[in-house]
Amino acid sequence: MPQFLNSQDAGFEAAFKALLGAKREDSPDVDAVVADIIADVRARGDTAVLELTERFDRVALTSKSLRMTAEEVAAAAAEVSADVRSALELAAERIRAYHGRQIPENASWVDDSGATLGWRWTPVSAAGLYVPGGVATYPSSVLMNAIPAKVAGVARLAMVVPTPDGLVNPAVMAAAQIAGVDEIYRIGGAQAVAALAYGTETVEPVDKITGPGNAFVAAAKRRVFGKVGIDMIAGPSEILVIADGENDADWIALDMMSQAEHDPSAQALLITTDEAFGRAVVGAIEARLHTLERREIAGASWEEFGAVIVVRDLDEAAALSDRIAPEHLELCVADPDGLSEKITHAGAIFLGQWTPEAIGDYVGGPNHVLPTARSARFSSGLSVLDFMKRTTLAKMSAESLRAIGPSAEVLAVSESLEAHGLSVTARLAKLNR
Repeated sequence: MPQFLNSQDAGFEAAFKALLGAKREDSPDVDAVVADIIADVRARGDTAVLELTERFDRVALTSKSLRMTAEEVAAAAAEVSADVRSALELAAERIRAYHGRQIPENASWVDDSGATLGWRWTPVSAAGLYVPGGVATYPSSVLMNAIPAKVAGVARLAMVVPTPDGLVNPAVMAAAQIAGVDEIYRIGGAQAVAALAYGTETVEPVDKITGPGNAFVAAAKRRVFGKVGIDMIAGPSEILVIADGENDADWIALDMMSQAEHDPSAQALLITTDEAFGRAVVGAIEARLHTLERREIAGASWEEFGAVIVVRDLDEAAALSDRIAPEHLELCVADPDGLSEKITHAGAIFLGQWTPEAIGDYVGGPNHVLPTARSARFSSGLSVLDFMKRTTLAKMSAESLRAIGPSAEVLAVSESLEAHGLSVTARLAKLNR
């Protein structure tokens, strides 16, 4: 059975800390394997990628067929039904509009010394998007990763997606078309990450890699970080619902199962001020687990990592929520806006009983690539800023150099960096002639 905790019980603090510390990440010892794959791709390029793709995905490719042609993409995308394409286009429109508001402004000003200072934002030149293949095919993730990159102004967006046994997901291809992906390669795994990071004869390297993947993909992203940027190392999905007793227990149950069905290591939590309501939600979840298509996955998640926590009041709920720092946080209470003001750490907040988390996964507008495993304490979800970098600007006038240069000389001497100081001294000497 999932845990049922009450904040007033004597052993609550120990039980809550154990809940926070539960290891949910699927972390087989893959790093050594991944290190070998990356080294192989760096050494042998296309040849290594082709051999690994045939081994793991059972697809025999050539350097010429690694990249999908525009005709192949169009043919696959054409298989998508009209209602799915319409839904993807609506989602894309909303994601594009939301992320368009995130574009930062350049700045420039003259300070009191007469120096001109500022910054300028520019996009990365090329980004790589990893898309899972096979069973886990998420066209929504294509939109969520590709659209912010294009809004940021990324000129080249390369997508890698495995096609096990040669199977191509039409909805993924349609999403790539709609989002404006420039290149699509039918490869996956650590070898695809290595190809994006270091390049091969066919795949040009990129500057940043984003997108979800399995343990091998996560390990590869961790290893190539520094050579390229990455979005994050995402763990299993998670949801926390804070609800009072004035809710439909089945609605809350479904919201919790919407994340539990992702992965047996996912986590669904409920914090409530009403114990009877909490038990009603447990009952509703048990009923739904008899009928859900992914009931084995959702059931394993709920059994192993699920919990209901009963609290005195919503202030206590907010305090516990900040300690959990959930990826997804639903506030199903009378005043969700007021409660949200008391919460600091959450990847995304869904306000009110009419805002199920699933809306955020698809058509809400904000990004669904979010920090997991309590990393919302120090990081944010994917945004336009992930595909941009800030360059600082400084321009000294003769007057400003005369005003602040001597302090630079002093600091250079204090750090025993003679040439640093002399580069300022030489200019000041000319000004003082």
